[in-house]
Amino acid sequence: MVIVGYSGHGYVVCSILKAAGLRVTAYCDNLVKDSNPFNLQYLGKEDDETALAAFREMKSFVAIGNNHLRKRLSDFILVQGGRLINAVHPTSIICPSAIIEKAGVMVAAGAIIQPLAKIGAGAICNTGCIVEHECIVGAYSHIGPGTVLCGNVNVGENSFIGAGAIVRQNITIGRHCMIGAGSVVIKDVPDHSTVVGVPAR
Repeated sequence: MVIVGYSGHGYVVCSILKAAGLRVTAYCDNLVKDSNPFNLQYLGKEDDETALAAFREMKSFVAIGNNHLRKRLSDFILVQGGRLINAVHPTSIICPSAIIEKAGVMVAAGAIIQPLAKIGAGAICNTGCIVEHECIVGAYSHIGPGTVLCGNVNVGENSFIGAGAIVRQNITIGRHCMIGAGSVVIKDVPDHSTVVGVPAR
């Protein structure tokens, strides 16, 4: 399979896929990387002919942390007839009643997804995060390492919640929001907002 994006976040994705028993053989990126810890073949940029052929022939994963770029590249691959898979670490805990979309979701080591939670396409549930019961994580959002979403939290699409943040139960975080690392969110956050601090404001 092929990954798109091969740097820090891409290395994490490769380690997840390897732990899950999947074989990554190639990568696409703007440049050949000097660091190649997984010994992958370089296919060029995503719109190079070699890359386009690989998207049609192999499964793919977009290993880019930036939410908007991850969505754009995922859409591009799907338009080319490609297939996106999920990257789920075997040490993560996903309750059987949780719903994980089948298109480019990353669930990292130690992440916990509780009953009736819903994780949208292209979302990232990073290392050791907790997504409690009945939470909704919108498409192409990023739940940072060690973040805790208490029960019934709704995170809109393309939002970012920084490492170690805590979101109180029954809170709604809008679309395209940014929550600073370590913040404690105790009230709803409107679309296109940035909040930080304890409590977040």
